[in-house]
Amino acid sequence: MKLSEIATISGKPGLFRIFKPTKGGVIIEALDERKTKSVVASTHKVSILHEVSIYTTDAEGAVLLSLVLKNMYNTYQDALPIDPKADQKELFAFFEQVLPEFDKSKVYHSDIKKLLTWYNILIKYAPAIFEELNKEEENETVIDNKEEEKV
Repeated sequence: MKLSEIATISGKPGLFRIFKPTKGGVIIEALDERKTKSVVASTHKVSILHEVSIYTTDAEGAVLLSLVLKNMYNTYQDALPIDPKADQKELFAFFEQVLPEFDKSKVYHSDIKKLLTWYNILIKYAPAIFEELNKEEENETVIDNKEEEKV
């Protein structure tokens, strides 16, 4: 499973695996114990996690969620030191360790709560995603090294 197959849907809690599109929407499967399948109409806002980014104060202005998730996994593995329901100060202090350059004026504590909840869901129901994220980085490093040799 890849991060490009996982989505969040406005108005629905949790994360969902996208199966295939239909005429009026998309077939999804909940990432939970029940793994219920349903159809989401095209009127719902479906956000693919691979395309989500977090505001930063650096020159690029944002960093992909996949990089943040990978950093969290490489640092904390499957046990985060903070609960998503922690107070605002604790959430910001934790997130500053994960992504020091995040934009404090654009990233809200509710965004951090959502990120922590998503991380816990992915660790529990789709841990292979983190292996895939680390493989992608290794492949990019190999490609970069080959390009440098050509120059």
